Amino acid sequence: MKKITTLLAIMLAIGGTTKAQLQQGNFLIGSDIAAFRLGLDDGSPFTVDIRPKLAFFVQNNLALGAYLKFGLQTAKDAGTTVDYGIGALGRYYINDPSVNLLRHSRFFFEGNVGIEGTNPATGDNTNGLGLGIGPGLAYFISPNVGLETLFKYEGIVGFGSSVTSNNLVLSLGLQIYLPSARVRERVEESTQ
Repeated sequence: MKKITTLLAIMLAIGGTTKAQLQQGNFLIGSDIAAFRLGLDDGSPFTVDIRPKLAFFVQNNLALGAYLKFGLQTAKDAGTTVDYGIGALGRYYINDPSVNLLRHSRFFFEGNVGIEGTNPATGDNTNGLGLGIGPGLAYFISPNVGLETLFKYEGIVGFGSSVTSNNLVLSLGLQIYLPSARVRERVEESTQ
């Protein structure tokens, strides 16, 4: 029963808050989906690329955290391509009404650094230091939920049959902004 009460308290905190979602002390939890494709023709590839993220707002509009990256492409008789990564990320939201044209939107810049690799079924593989940077746009469908698009340069410098790998990635994502103080307050209330 305590677990259910705690879960309800967290849900109330998420839905009941009217504070700005980009404030110091809040959390960002979500994922980008860079590609998800299931071909229906014989021999068509199945492709998925997901990038979960967790970040903490160290000050208003600036979040620092971590990311994971997992990509898979497979097709009958064509082998399997695997992409992976883990590392640190930083995100800065622009707080200027003249730049943010839509009422419930915010432009942001995201950068990351970590250990990454791309290992195709055929061709050159690269494993090593992964770097990425690019602009994005978050549209808030509620005070605590944002739909995002992110256009990012991603590179890997390291070793393998190719020393470098360079890509431009357009991804869509969903992020949830959790007000940590409000969640903590609701959890404490429910356990008393």
